[in-house]
Amino acid sequence: MTHRYIKIGATATVLILAFTGLMWSTLREGTEYFLHVDEVMTNPQAWEGKQLQLHGYVVPGSRLRKPDTLEWKFKVQNNPSRSGQPGHIVDAYYKGIVPDTFNDEAEVVLKGRLTTQGFQTDPNGVIAKCPSKYEAANKSAGL
Repeated sequence: MTHRYIKIGATATVLILAFTGLMWSTLREGTEYFLHVDEVMTNPQAWEGKQLQLHGYVVPGSRLRKPDTLEWKFKVQNNPSRSGQPGHIVDAYYKGIVPDTFNDEAEVVLKGRLTTQGFQTDPNGVIAKCPSKYEAANKSAGL
C-alpha cells in the first residue's frame, strides 16, 4: 500500500513540475510591459533590452523617413496637453509600413525594446490610434 502512495506522489510531482516549467517558459517569452514614455525614461537602464509596449504621442515635426526605404525615425513623448509640459522624449526607430493615422501628435503604442540609441520597434510594432476628432464625428453622426 505504501508503494502505491509513492507512485501517486511521484506522478503528481512530475506533472506539477512539468506544468510549472511549461507555464514559466511560455510566460517568460510572452510577457510585455505596457508603459508610458515618462515611466520608462525616468529610469531607462532598468528597461533596456526588455520587451515593451510603449505608449505615447508622436512629437510634431519629428517623423523622418529615409528616402526610398521603409525606415522611419521619430520621437515619442507623453501627452503634453494633459500636464502642459512635454515630459520625457524618446527616439524611436521602425522599419516597415506605418498606419494611415501615423501623423504628428498621433497617439501610438510601439512594441519593441529600449536600447541605448532609443526605442527599436519590432516589425508591425506601430499601432496608431484614431484621433479624437473621428470619435466626435462618429458620436454626432449617431454611430
